[in-house]
Amino acid sequence: MTSPARYFLQALFYLPLMLLIGYFSNAPVFVHLPANEALLRLSIAHAGERRQACRERSQKELAKLPPNMRAAQDCPRERSPLLVELEIDGRLAYRSEAAPAGLQRDGLATLYHRLPIAAGTHRILVRMRDRPQEGFTYVREETLNLAGGDSLLIDFNASRGGFEFRR
Repeated sequence: MTSPARYFLQALFYLPLMLLIGYFSNAPVFVHLPANEALLRLSIAHAGERRQACRERSQKELAKLPPNMRAAQDCPRERSPLLVELEIDGRLAYRSEAAPAGLQRDGLATLYHRLPIAAGTHRILVRMRDRPQEGFTYVREETLNLAGGDSLLIDFNASRGGFEFRR
């Protein structure tokens, strides 16, 4: 086959493919959020407190153990689940309990939730319990003005004091 005919057939073959790629690069139009909505994201990765407190082993118990296992304290590994509540404008919008990971239930409990909300001013209250007893350990409340298309991340960092609101 001659060289000009080969180039013509290649162009004829590739043209529909290029048109298809060109069409799907611009259409259909993807809208992440409608213009009158904002996105609230809740993201938590935290190890709850131990379910049971450590206890001191007696001398008899220590004597029964092999020398390499003679720790003075006996600390169970299992951790408490996290209970998280999110209120928007005084109404409970989300409530979840996240179990700790791992075979011994001693890892991080993780939680991620997305919630589209109407744009405007909202009072947002988030609270979390990471201990076996009643009452919430971490609480944060903010009044925020969210525009359409905004994205608010509620993140948790225990070393910085708890919940952080990030835009």
